[in-house]
Amino acid sequence: MTSSLAAPADTRAAALAALRELVGRDDAEFHDGQYEAIAALVDGRRRALVVQRTGWGKSAVYFVATLLLRREGAGPTVLVSPLLALMRDQIAAAERAGVRAVAINSTNPHEWTDVLRRLDADEVDVLLVSPERLNNPAFREQQLPALVRRIGMLVVDEAHCISDWGHDFRPDYRRLRDLIAQIPPEVPVLATTATANSRVVADVAEQLGTAAPGTPAASDPPTSTPAADGEVLTIRGPLARASLRLGVLRLPDATMRLAWLLSHLDDLPGSGIIYTLTVSAANDTARLLRERGHDVRAYTGQTDPDEREESEGMLKRNEVKALVATSALGMGFDKPDLGFVVHLGAPSSPVAYYQQVGRAGRASESADVLLLPGPEDRAIWHYFATASMPDEERARRVIDELSDVPLSTPALEARVDIRRTPLELLLKVLDVDGAVRRVQGGWVATGAPWSYDAERYGRIAAEREAEQQHMIEYEQTDGCRMEFLQRSLDDETATPCGRCDNCAGAWFPREIVAGAADSAAGALDRVGVPIEPRRAWPTGADRLGVPAKGRIAAAEQAGEGRALARLTDLGWGGTLRELFAAGSPDAPVPPQVLAACVRVLADWGWAERPVAVVSVPSRSRPLLVDSLARGLAEVGRLPYLGSLTPVGGGPTGQPGGNSAFRLAGVWDRFTADGLDVPSGGVLLVDDQADSRWTLTVAARTLRQAGAVEVLPFVLALRG
Repeated sequence: MTSSLAAPADTRAAALAALRELVGRDDAEFHDGQYEAIAALVDGRRRALVVQRTGWGKSAVYFVATLLLRREGAGPTVLVSPLLALMRDQIAAAERAGVRAVAINSTNPHEWTDVLRRLDADEVDVLLVSPERLNNPAFREQQLPALVRRIGMLVVDEAHCISDWGHDFRPDYRRLRDLIAQIPPEVPVLATTATANSRVVADVAEQLGTAAPGTPAASDPPTSTPAADGEVLTIRGPLARASLRLGVLRLPDATMRLAWLLSHLDDLPGSGIIYTLTVSAANDTARLLRERGHDVRAYTGQTDPDEREESEGMLKRNEVKALVATSALGMGFDKPDLGFVVHLGAPSSPVAYYQQVGRAGRASESADVLLLPGPEDRAIWHYFATASMPDEERARRVIDELSDVPLSTPALEARVDIRRTPLELLLKVLDVDGAVRRVQGGWVATGAPWSYDAERYGRIAAEREAEQQHMIEYEQTDGCRMEFLQRSLDDETATPCGRCDNCAGAWFPREIVAGAADSAAGALDRVGVPIEPRRAWPTGADRLGVPAKGRIAAAEQAGEGRALARLTDLGWGGTLRELFAAGSPDAPVPPQVLAACVRVLADWGWAERPVAVVSVPSRSRPLLVDSLARGLAEVGRLPYLGSLTPVGGGPTGQPGGNSAFRLAGVWDRFTADGLDVPSGGVLLVDDQADSRWTLTVAARTLRQAGAVEVLPFVLALRG
């Protein structure tokens, strides 16, 4: 990097020329704060935090600054970006400005060799990496040191992810603090976000530098020399979105919310996004809308990556009316003319809501934003909030199982009773805390002392609850909705927008067209979810005293089963959530639920009809399971043989553990002694299926007792 710096006047002229090339307009001018940020990075080599509304042009700041720094001889910019969809948009934007941008992420390992070659040849202006890549042992040890020596600028996009006070905290982002500490003080650092309240701003600024109480405000001119002690320049602008027309429509249930969509989706302007809170809700809603002739696609974290990329392109080209999406389609998705955002169910905080509705109206005069809250929202918020918080007992279990010999995640999973996804999240948290470290071959314990920060996590939990209450207040307020969102992000410039339903009256229709409610009710009344049978025993079960490994013998496998519905389903899921709610009494199966189960059996399409019914012994709901099994046997005119007999007190363990532990808890815990098991097919009845190991072991017991086939049936499929 050269030590000469361009004069400020020259910087402005060069920056404006680059901006106009980026946006493709000869009359383009800087928004308030854009040039100040660029000058701070290029002339001052500062550390800066930019908090500006979606569509303000934060990417223009780092692309223009990159061009100017590269002309001065600086090395490539490293841009840490959280989502693949965001990376794709950023690379496309860079190309428009003549910025040579490449990415290293989990989807393009076949390109890494060429990327590294281009980096070595100084043919790359911007390298995009995910925060997770920073802790990949090969990248961290082989590529990162060379990058740190040559880096021209570090950019952290969607920087609210750094803060565990942010609505979308990601443990991997915490590692950026270590990266920032490694780079020379004269290398500029930029963090950008559109969704940060004062608490998050202070937390992010502290991690960028020292963030003393006198942190400069946006009006402070950038210095002409590197700031002392890592002092952070914060440039914060008003977050009002004049193009958005906000509204809230409260409807009694999921049926009416879907009926409203069926009635009015085509009335919404252009193409847009319909957000749901769960994967099953996204899939169910997309299916219903397609069946009624609407051109939509589902987009979730479980959607195939290639299909997700295809769907993004179709939405950008207006080839679909909407994507029905979870929060997997969120940060950074760039469609300037997105016409609407509708939420079926509310996000858990006004800050998260502002992030998602900010996709709309970025380059148009008007876009419609409508929230259709649901009574199930609070339960879903609680589930996700508790799932993301580390647990002290689990954390210590993980640390105790690790040593200085690397252990892979699957091997560790077999030693601790934690499922893969929460285990991976917990390992990231412990890694950031310094208690464990990812190395080639898996994870090791560092030996560093670790203590559970109960006070900190308690404060975060309290903040989450407060945010949820603020979201309820947003739904219920009779004041300006945009002003409410701005104040939730501590924007002191907030004033009434004059456009939302409270300022100007409801802009959305309320009526439901004829037949829409019946169509929605029919879709929600759908029953029957396949239960895929387990085909192999879990790795590590033998360590827990279970003499089983490899594939399950064909003569001992269950057949494909059925559940009435998933607990997360929009339709029967609601009924089942009430049935299995904590504190609800054990009681015989309700008649309407039994009738729905009979419909599942009628539509099953099995090769051969079962000849008998057997139930799984239940510790928590024996009345429910027994009455369900007897009811199905009576309707099907099949003999009910009774329940399998529990051995040694029956199954042990609780829902939520990993496969090896769940199997160990049910292994050899059933016997068919006393049951006259026929040589034909048996319908095996239980209340819920989660890991499916109870059904697998119970089916194995019946197969060993002579059943030719075992067909599991449960009321609820969890997850």
